[in-house]
Amino acid sequence: MTRYEMTNKLRSAISKKRFIHSINVMNCAVELAKRYEVDTEKAAIAGLLHDCAKNIEGDEALRLCEKFNIELDNVTRYQPSLLHGPLGSKIAEIEYGISDREILSAIYYHTTGCENMSLLEKIIYIADYIEPGRRFPGVEEVRKTVFENIDAAIIMSLDRTIKHVLLRGGLLHPNTVNARNYMIIEKLAQNQESG
Repeated sequence: MTRYEMTNKLRSAISKKRFIHSINVMNCAVELAKRYEVDTEKAAIAGLLHDCAKNIEGDEALRLCEKFNIELDNVTRYQPSLLHGPLGSKIAEIEYGISDREILSAIYYHTTGCENMSLLEKIIYIADYIEPGRRFPGVEEVRKTVFENIDAAIIMSLDRTIKHVLLRGGLLHPNTVNARNYMIIEKLAQNQESG
């Protein structure tokens, strides 16, 4: 399936607002891929399809998780909105013909992040966070930072996401905490080596 065909299929599968968001994430991901010398086509496809399962909710999402052998942890049981990443990875594979493991992994982890993210995973995670339609306090600072240092931008976004979830009294997904801790430890190790 060509990217043009994927775009047309996606347009009919999700809401107009979600489709515009997906196009914005795709364009942002391509910009970042150029900056960080990552395959722009992979970034475009992962950005385009990252929310392809966003319209699947509730019992349907749980049924598909069972069908696709996606393990539910305690956090996703109580916050099933986090399932659209893992489900989207399977939908991208089955309905859009994506077999590239890097693209599927970037879709899988785009909401929570994960420990030791690949550059493509980082690009999709942060493109989803900073795309032009996003408007919240601090987003401009992350947008500016991402082109200078993607890791610093991701740490900023993880910190803000964690604070936001805590203020709402929500559950933190272990992948998000592990992603942040891994990146902080990596940064500390680099500082020790250069110091």
